[in-house]
Amino acid sequence: MKGNTRLIKVIHNVIATLIGIVLFVALTRVEIFIPGVKNISLQPRMAVTAFFTALFGPVSGVLIAFFGHLLGDYFYYEKLWWSWIIPEIIIGVGIGAFYKKYHVHEGEFTGRNIVFFNTVQVIANAITWIFVAPILSIIIDRELPNLVFLQGTIAFLGDTIVMGTLGTVLLYTYSKVRKETMV
Repeated sequence: MKGNTRLIKVIHNVIATLIGIVLFVALTRVEIFIPGVKNISLQPRMAVTAFFTALFGPVSGVLIAFFGHLLGDYFYYEKLWWSWIIPEIIIGVGIGAFYKKYHVHEGEFTGRNIVFFNTVQVIANAITWIFVAPILSIIIDRELPNLVFLQGTIAFLGDTIVMGTLGTVLLYTYSKVRKETMV
């Protein structure tokens, strides 16, 4: 019986990861452009990453963030931005590393768990967008440091806001639905 439970969990994770990738790609062109900063916008796709990663862990998070960004760039932009695709792994690992501590599946994503989730996502976004992505943009794309560090800082702020609002609302709502169905 235990083997069946494990297999069902793996199947749920695979299906959730595939759904997350598809949603990430589909939401790639949903953008709120930030005036004055080239190639930076608020995108709800980052809430998808936060949501699925907080539910299913780092492997799902890495796959959703990496393949979602890769395919989104491939389908909607003129080139693959490896300097921004690769850092997405940090988001998946960072948020996903603590997925069991958010207590979303148990219906307890409230108070301290929300604060903890948002602390983790802020740190993961800061490392990713303020440091890793700009450095890779300088190395891979030969971009100007002034531009990429500005873009990275704005991306950090934008993704933090999107994950902190929309991601938190999605996780809170899912948690409440889970709690009601567990009773």
